[in-house]
Amino acid sequence: MKATPARLRTDSADFETAFQARLHWSADTDAAIEQRVADILADVQQRGDAAVLEYTQRFDGLTADSLSALELTAAELKAAFDGLPDVQREALQAAAERVRRYHEAQKKACGESWSYRDEDGTLLGQKVTPLDRVGIYVPGGKAAYPSSVLMNTIPAQVAGVGEIIMVVPTPQGAKNALVLAAAYVAGVHRAFTIGGAQAVAALAYGTQTVPKVDKITGPGNAYVASAKKRVFGTVGIDMIAGPSEILVLADGSTPAEWVAMDLFSQAEHDELAQSILLSPDADYLDAVQREIDRLLPEMPRAAIIAKSLNDRGALILTRDMEEACAISNRIAPEHLEVSSQDPHRWEPLLKHAGAIFLGAYTSESLGDYCAGPNHVLPTSGTARFSSPLGVYDFQKRSSLIEVSEAGAQILGKIASVLAHGEGLQGHARAAEMRLKD
Repeated sequence: MKATPARLRTDSADFETAFQARLHWSADTDAAIEQRVADILADVQQRGDAAVLEYTQRFDGLTADSLSALELTAAELKAAFDGLPDVQREALQAAAERVRRYHEAQKKACGESWSYRDEDGTLLGQKVTPLDRVGIYVPGGKAAYPSSVLMNTIPAQVAGVGEIIMVVPTPQGAKNALVLAAAYVAGVHRAFTIGGAQAVAALAYGTQTVPKVDKITGPGNAYVASAKKRVFGTVGIDMIAGPSEILVLADGSTPAEWVAMDLFSQAEHDELAQSILLSPDADYLDAVQREIDRLLPEMPRAAIIAKSLNDRGALILTRDMEEACAISNRIAPEHLEVSSQDPHRWEPLLKHAGAIFLGAYTSESLGDYCAGPNHVLPTSGTARFSSPLGVYDFQKRSSLIEVSEAGAQILGKIASVLAHGEGLQGHARAAEMRLKD
């Protein structure tokens, strides 16, 4: 088995064509999936619990007499935590504390209400309030992700969300203890062992047992992504996530085996994941390829890694690090590692990335689990206009306006002129009635 990422160089005549071909990925889902998701959403909206139970039996092989039987109790979550080996309990708590500390700092920086009064006594400001109830989708099919529980739940809790509902599929009834323990540590209020489009529908519309939420966050498969797109507007969503991505900018000073493994860290997610290395050092690119060849046979998910690197990976020779930074901004990757002796020299040149990892010792995997910043990041170039999941995603903002009597004399005349200009006489007269002359 071989993993041979495409070798590109920016000074070649066909670079742009080859580069764009390697980046191409379509977010469009199969028409059959879209139709099936539409049917499931409509069925859950109409039949509620009964539909969710039926689909859970069909897709997860999990039979229950009632949906309440699929709710995980607080005692069960605590028992899962207590039953973990000491090393796992301690790691989970340490990661949760770091994630919580980061999001507490985030809330202080951007999540407080504010107001001021101008010269005439008019009060203007913004009131920041948490959402009442959110739904957290946690994947539970081919793999289980306790880290996703922490990353979705903790910022919602820090924001002050009143109720956090977790849904997680448990095929054949198999419950992952680390996922349940993470829900206990993070502070999930209620949890149900349901998944797929039916779980998204239950959260969006509410059923006899599952409460309707205001927003749904968390990753999932194509059915979950399609369902989230369809219920947006009924509820809020975080994003529609594409395949995992990593881009490494390397000046050649980091051990080649470290960088090769960093590329593996995303490629092992799935065959559509993308791993790209940019460097002005051709010999270093050769060294990384040799390490890919050496390390690949050791990897349990070698087949997935090879498919990902062969189809979507690239080792790109640039003219210099400045050009590498410019190409990185074009890609706007989910994860961006600056693997150089002086990463702070290059960081000011980097505008678009979900998360930026500075220095040789900052592997992307540390950000996935325990560094503190959120690992729910924009993919597929959307880092050009969107941000990591954070406290702000679980808050809403209301403008505060209190016009004084003196202020109404000034603002009323302005509003009157503009309202008449728009042909809205009711608006104009409402302002004019408050004028003294």
